[in-house]
Amino acid sequence: MTSTSPAATAPLDASQVLQQLHWRYATKKFDPARKIPAHTWHALEQSLVLAPSSFGLQPWKFFVIRNPEIRQQLQGAAWGQSQVVDASHLVVLAIKQDVNAGDVAPYLDRMADVRQTAKENLQGLENMIKGFLKEPPFPLDPNAWSARQVYIALGFFLYSAAMLGVDACPMEGFVPAQVNEILGLPEQGYGAVVLCAAGYRAADDKYADMAKVRFQTEEVVQYID
Repeated sequence: MTSTSPAATAPLDASQVLQQLHWRYATKKFDPARKIPAHTWHALEQSLVLAPSSFGLQPWKFFVIRNPEIRQQLQGAAWGQSQVVDASHLVVLAIKQDVNAGDVAPYLDRMADVRQTAKENLQGLENMIKGFLKEPPFPLDPNAWSARQVYIALGFFLYSAAMLGVDACPMEGFVPAQVNEILGLPEQGYGAVVLCAAGYRAADDKYADMAKVRFQTEEVVQYID
């Protein structure tokens, strides 16, 4: 589906944003009977697609696991955590392994198509990205770099879920090698980095009403004038 840039709209009210951020938490127990409506899930899906990445290169893929049997297998690889099978949706956020200069051309082909410009007009950008990947200005582990991009997408997903009143739980508690094997990711050139379950909290999740524990603002935010 081709997307177009929407016109700017009035921003959300600041108090509403804060209310939803206080409302959200890493949900430990989901209601398996409640499913995310299709139109709401579309917005969450697009929050992943629209997430920013360095150079816009998008060194990732998001695997949405709908097969119940596969989710049962993944639960075994995720230390038995119930969120994997009980949540409405389960997303495996994965990196493209060993991203390199060869991954630049497909991105620029897409850019030329979307922006209706000649590929030659993007030569400067192509040289810059390839130069960065080949000889970065600092020591660079390509997979660690890509993982940092994936966490930006995760943040977009979590924020969007909160704004839509959808519960979510990011999960690093799993064995990547097992998840990769179950989903056949290495054969596709990808590797799992983090999981995220999304759906609706169970009425008896004891964590839902616990007060958030955060350091005082002045301890974690410093203004430099």
